Amino acid sequence: MLEKIKLALRIDDDSLDEEIQDSINAAIADLKLSGVLENKLDETDPLIIRAVKTFCKYEFCTDDKESERYKNAYDMIKVHLTLSIDYTEV
Repeated sequence: MLEKIKLALRIDDDSLDEEIQDSINAAIADLKLSGVLENKLDETDPLIIRAVKTFCKYEFCTDDKESERYKNAYDMIKVHLTLSIDYTEV
């Protein structure tokens, strides 16, 4: 997933890989904490990928207004995932 997130962030070198991976891990942990089942946090699932990309864009954005827009978008995706039985029930 690291390469997908780097592409979304328009980062093409490896200097921020550790920080980006930390953000990916934080996004996944946040989704899990919010009620998304661990086995549903599939790195090939388009909604999970979109949630992680949006979270990372929020964290790496330097424009406060744009960052807030990404945060709101992430929160909306997270709500949709946590309200769906496809992501919260076995």
